[in-house]
Amino acid sequence: MTDQPRLLPMLGHSGRDAKTCLYRCGNACDHPVPNESANPYLGDVVNVAMSRRGVVRASAVGALVLGFGGAAAVPAAAAPAPVPGKKGNLTFKPIPPNEIDSVIVPNGYDNAVVIRWGDPILPGVPGLDVHHQTAERQQGQFGYNNDFLAVFPLGRDGRRALLVANHEYTNEELMFPGFTSLDALTVEQVRVAMAAHGMSVVELERVGATGQWRPAGGRTRPYNRRITMLDTPFRFTGPAAGTPLLRTAADPQGTTPIGTLNNCSGGLTPWGTALSGEENFNQYFVGGNEAPAELKPTLARYGISTTARVPAGSRRWDRAQERFDLAKHPNEAHRFGWIVEVDPFDPRSRPRKHTALGRFKHEGANVIVAKNGKVVAYMGDDERFDYLYKFVSDKTFRPGNSESARRHNLTLLESGTLYVAKVTGDSPPAEIDGSGKLPSDGLFDGTGQWIKLVSGERSYVPGMTAVEVLIYARIAGDRVGATKMDRPEDVQPSLHTGKIYAAMTNNTNRGVGTNAPADEANPRTANKHGQILEIVERGGDNTAETFTWSLPIVCGDPADPATFFAGYDKAAVSPISCPDNVAFDGAGNLWISTDGNQLGSNDGLFATAIEGPERGHLKQFLTVPPGAETCGPFITTDERSVFVAVQHPGEITGATMDDPASTWPDGDFAKPAVVVTWRLDGGPVGS
Repeated sequence: MTDQPRLLPMLGHSGRDAKTCLYRCGNACDHPVPNESANPYLGDVVNVAMSRRGVVRASAVGALVLGFGGAAAVPAAAAPAPVPGKKGNLTFKPIPPNEIDSVIVPNGYDNAVVIRWGDPILPGVPGLDVHHQTAERQQGQFGYNNDFLAVFPLGRDGRRALLVANHEYTNEELMFPGFTSLDALTVEQVRVAMAAHGMSVVELERVGATGQWRPAGGRTRPYNRRITMLDTPFRFTGPAAGTPLLRTAADPQGTTPIGTLNNCSGGLTPWGTALSGEENFNQYFVGGNEAPAELKPTLARYGISTTARVPAGSRRWDRAQERFDLAKHPNEAHRFGWIVEVDPFDPRSRPRKHTALGRFKHEGANVIVAKNGKVVAYMGDDERFDYLYKFVSDKTFRPGNSESARRHNLTLLESGTLYVAKVTGDSPPAEIDGSGKLPSDGLFDGTGQWIKLVSGERSYVPGMTAVEVLIYARIAGDRVGATKMDRPEDVQPSLHTGKIYAAMTNNTNRGVGTNAPADEANPRTANKHGQILEIVERGGDNTAETFTWSLPIVCGDPADPATFFAGYDKAAVSPISCPDNVAFDGAGNLWISTDGNQLGSNDGLFATAIEGPERGHLKQFLTVPPGAETCGPFITTDERSVFVAVQHPGEITGATMDDPASTWPDGDFAKPAVVVTWRLDGGPVGS
């Protein structure tokens, strides 16, 4: 440790520290906006050179949702089921904003680390030893930078569960002692980083009769699993599987991609699987300048450099595996950017990448069963000025826990119709001036349309085949005039109402220079705090192609006139900045985690009612250490536990493993970890 004072963190354009911008998204904000289309004004579209060849809605199938305790030992949807008549009042006293190097929770609650980076999860694997770390060890240990979390009940007594976690990205400065530069890493260290990406499945056990959980001890845990970038085989499904744009020298059939990377958020399915979104995959490739000329426009639309052999900040994975060199393997980039499905109950199953859900920088996917039995998945493309998407399955969901029903349901995401959103405000344009001032009708609201992109083998986008629409979904959205949004991230349906809630994290480029100006759905110029979008589909039908929308929360300091909390008294509301992930409890309250707080304090977890007189009464429940973002969150079916992923603690400019900016959670150097919070009196969290 040095005795010199640490410099204040350099903030990236998103509000994150510059180091987070570098390692998480490859400094996306320092590059031109990939979306150069004139949407939503239906101007000229990008001229692209193409080759021409978790959860169940209770009203529908609520009986499937099984809880902790009394549940059969079968796969089950793991999110809280709506509780009829349950009041939604949030009774905890909100915690104040702070910069403490710890996880802070309200009075009457406690928290504990469940599992951290480097903890062994496979038999015979040693614990973390940063001075002797190898790729082989990391493949048997919990990965780095946990993001999405899901907890699936396991067994009848409510005492066991399966944790599924994403491992989004690595920060080698905080992983390796003596770090000097990415270029100076050994090939084995590169392989360690590759092994630290991916996903983990870990069996948990309850601690006593509390809401605390820990990794299950004792006997061998057959469900425990690591999925990594090094050698885990996947399978493509859907219309694009096996087509020429997915074929490589190592996989001439185009059906078996290896690994998953930069997995951000995810979702649950009613048949007991986890979905995971591949997000900022662009930063892992070199050689884009030597890729075939016809592919360069499409590579650039996805943020891959086509002008530099080795882009600044490159991870140089090509030194460990040649496939990351696009000069030699240009189609490898097409094999990332998908929604991944993992079956935690079958550790021998091969994870799948579903091409029917389209390829973009997926934050995640969350599903609901519509009134007609179709499965609907909602997705956000986490980039400035990119789009919201919806997928509707061809087949219908089969309720029940029989093996035949589950086999059928495992195919539901393999075929269907993909849509992109276009939203329109209902206020005079002069009233949307970029200041965040409410229009005369007192709401930012309007109407919207889900524009059909592709259905099975049929394309609805002029000049593009169905396969091209799926592999280049961003370009398809450009061509049909989709609405540019302020970084659409997690998109969740409410179990109580069927309404859809999307986190728009921020967009400091909104209305700056020649970028798209503020509109009613994205109402602030240089938007640094973000907003929550609420969608109500026509007739309450999740398969409908039209909807209404509003912004119930426009984030920031409640004292700022350019904020809105559903009309609630702002003097009683907690400040919030940069919403990232959203979730619901059994009473229907909306929980919001943040990433990149621009109000000068640590990121955290917040909750608010979204119906009734307490709608908009946002309260801060938890904060994470400096430099970290709050990921997850996940509320168990019995509502006795809230899980969050503390990602990249201490990720502050100038920090290293040898000179950390945070020593959470063990007092030595910062480690990403999963945390569980519970009420000391055993009651339901929040209310």
